[in-house]
Amino acid sequence: MQVTINTISDVEQEADIEISNDEIQPHFEHAYEEYRPKVEMKGFRKGRVPLPIIKKVYGPAIEYEALEEIAATFYRKAMDERKIEPVGRPSITDMDFKRGERFTFKIKYEVKPAIELKEYKGLPLVKYLHPVTDQEVDEEVQRLQRVNSSSEQAEKVTDEHFAVTADVQELDDTGSPLIGKKTPGVRFHLIDPEIASQIKDALKAAEVGGTYNARLESQHGDHAHTTPLSLTVTKIEKVSLPTFDDELAKRVTGGKVTSADELRANIRKELEHYWTGLSNRRLDDDLAGELVKQHEFTIPPSIVDSILDTMVEDVKNRARDKRLPHGFNEAKFREENRVYAVWQAKWTLLKDSVAKAESLSVTPEDIDRTAERDAESMRIAKDKLVTHYRTSESAQEHILTEKVMEFLRTHASITEQADSAMKD
Repeated sequence: MQVTINTISDVEQEADIEISNDEIQPHFEHAYEEYRPKVEMKGFRKGRVPLPIIKKVYGPAIEYEALEEIAATFYRKAMDERKIEPVGRPSITDMDFKRGERFTFKIKYEVKPAIELKEYKGLPLVKYLHPVTDQEVDEEVQRLQRVNSSSEQAEKVTDEHFAVTADVQELDDTGSPLIGKKTPGVRFHLIDPEIASQIKDALKAAEVGGTYNARLESQHGDHAHTTPLSLTVTKIEKVSLPTFDDELAKRVTGGKVTSADELRANIRKELEHYWTGLSNRRLDDDLAGELVKQHEFTIPPSIVDSILDTMVEDVKNRARDKRLPHGFNEAKFREENRVYAVWQAKWTLLKDSVAKAESLSVTPEDIDRTAERDAESMRIAKDKLVTHYRTSESAQEHILTEKVMEFLRTHASITEQADSAMKD
């Protein structure tokens, strides 16, 4: 076999391969044997026609039919011998077969780009910290009280301790209803801090059967958007919040917590845990973004398409019937997400490059430690997780990513900064 590798671009090559008649003959013999059981010929039982006759009658057709598979076999051999790792699907661009002499073909394939790592240690980053306030704890206490509240029918709202159920109709700028933009039975608990102030103001003196208008303000990127609404009240409830005391603490925790003070302390810990996790994820995102920003290289289209394929499959898997939603525009979805897919591909290749440069790999100890950490939250026995992680390529990829991120964090130059406005 004679092989010439031609470089087309940073991520594309073409192999020009020539196979001699002696090399290809064993593959043809195998093709004859495979074809033999299908042959029906007068004077012979099906599958019992002698090979010389099969070669004479069907030989050229069998050989031509086998060429593509033979090309794939020699292509894989050429790649293995040269330690080339193609990505995506190769495509045969040219074939020339001279029976009894030789077989030549060209096959085009993609490869990962050669990445020259720039400085990835000491990256300057800001870790934003969110200090949990007493107000946030109070709001969470109120949420707990609302969940465990009682209510009774009322005719009119007199303060914020009311829940109003209304049919919400979107309007155009002239005040006319927009067809298909009506949502019936929306319940607004007026004490809920997440309810828009415009809604609260519109309903602060609402009565059953009344209709009230509100202009809902929202921010979309760099511009504000106003949505006129019509709220027709169908039900009003006077809401009574339970006292936040030891009895409520016992009830909502099933007896695990016995005092209101302890429950409040637990709420604060949970909020701190939440914001710490959010801070760490933001730091990791910023770290990965900084690393990607420092490196410019071409991504093989097949890798980008593979990521987009996975995203489309995720859309299917989220549906109850495991199909794409009716009217889903897959082409538009792929185009809208292509920039992200390119970024994700760059990050993946850079992460693997850092792992290689620092000799980071997934060890049995890593798998054991990860399984022990995940067992409780996933409610799966540690031994079962260990078995799964040892055989799951995606699980080991996730563990390796965690190791690389830990390495990069450890070697980054991180400045902490309080940010009370940090968003979830």
